[in-house]
Amino acid sequence: MTNQGFYLLFLDHIMTVNSGIDDTQISGRWIQISFFIAAVFFNLCLAAQVFTVGLAYFYNSDWWNLHIWLVRGYSGLSLILLVWVFLMPFPPRVQSLTASIPVLLGLQFLTIHLKTSFPLAVFHPLIGFSLFSISTTLVHRISHILFPNHNKTKSEE
Repeated sequence: MTNQGFYLLFLDHIMTVNSGIDDTQISGRWIQISFFIAAVFFNLCLAAQVFTVGLAYFYNSDWWNLHIWLVRGYSGLSLILLVWVFLMPFPPRVQSLTASIPVLLGLQFLTIHLKTSFPLAVFHPLIGFSLFSISTTLVHRISHILFPNHNKTKSEE
């Protein structure tokens, strides 16, 4: 056996003996981190959408097309997050926050596209605010799960 072969065998033995974390825990953590990244991305898309509606209303109506394009582009991510949150052991609060996002997106769609005697569109900005609030809360909750020590203040330590 060469020195390099012995060294690799030795490292493999050390990692196997000293590793208190199995592959399932590592992959589960990475799945949770990936979920967190997707939730942050969703939240950033919402922020961009609010920004573009402001630009369309106050600056130039051409921004409206980007506002519409954004919701069509990222709304599918809400369904992916919905499936994802139930594949991993997330707390019920995270699951309910995630489940409410596609519901609110559906209500957003209905308030714009349903024509009734009462103008449902008046609820569109209120639902949008709720959507942004829930999405931000979801990101906050997941960050506390993934990085519990990072989120403590100096007085808690």
